[in-house]
Amino acid sequence: MNVTSVEIDSQPDVWRTAWELREEATRVLARPGERMLVIGCGTSAYVAESFALLRENAGLGETDAAYASEPRPWRPYDVVVSVTRSGTTTEIIEAMNALPAGVRKVVITGVADSPCAQLADEVLLLDFADEKSVVQTRFPTTLLFLARAAFGEDVSDLPDAAAAALAEPLAVTENFDHIVYLGRGWTYGLAQEAALKIREAAQAWAESYPLLDYRHGPLAVAHEGSLVWFLGVGDDELARQIEATGAVVVQGTSDPLIELALAQRLAVRTAEQRGLDPDSPRHLTRSIVLS
Repeated sequence: MNVTSVEIDSQPDVWRTAWELREEATRVLARPGERMLVIGCGTSAYVAESFALLRENAGLGETDAAYASEPRPWRPYDVVVSVTRSGTTTEIIEAMNALPAGVRKVVITGVADSPCAQLADEVLLLDFADEKSVVQTRFPTTLLFLARAAFGEDVSDLPDAAAAALAEPLAVTENFDHIVYLGRGWTYGLAQEAALKIREAAQAWAESYPLLDYRHGPLAVAHEGSLVWFLGVGDDELARQIEATGAVVVQGTSDPLIELALAQRLAVRTAEQRGLDPDSPRHLTRSIVLS
């Protein structure tokens, strides 16, 4: 079995470990009324989008998300949270160094002594969720599991539910030349991440959109070789419209994080069907470090 699959299957146990950190995560991430910016690159940028919506919807204060690689006009944030598995991403380091004095700097990372961690006022260390693989799987899901707990949601039953779901064969058995993930609200970030897994691991055509925006153009390329997966959301009317193109539609019925874990499994299977090693994605490294 490849390393990526082992790490995907480990998620229930890793989430159980994360559950024990919920009080620390609440202290660091859930201070009511703080204006927060969450930044990341790649997977971490999508996680930042989901995180921001979860926090703001929990009533904890204005929360924005941004790509660390896309500098933006400064707004008066109280705290900036940098999401970086390796803690070595160049754009994150540059963004943290550019922050005004007095802004609380929080880093969520898998590496305690990383350059980003050394720049932080506070570190939420998820080293138990770090990965050997280039393609991120358990680190982003663990972060969002812990964030949901910190924001007041009872997610204590998710590890057992995830273990049961991952023990079952994938419900999707066909081969597809086009895979689309749709999300709504905080699950749109998950949809973007699911599509990225397909591109990274399998070098395959994958897209992601907000659920109802799929009608506004992208529907034109749906065909008999398409899989359109509603990640953590449902819409029967939209499903019928997509199915009329010949595409296969899956409406997620599990918790969105479990759906993302299943999407990760589909990425690995798609890679293997294409004769590729998901542990060695083309042109990618664990962290982008620029000279």
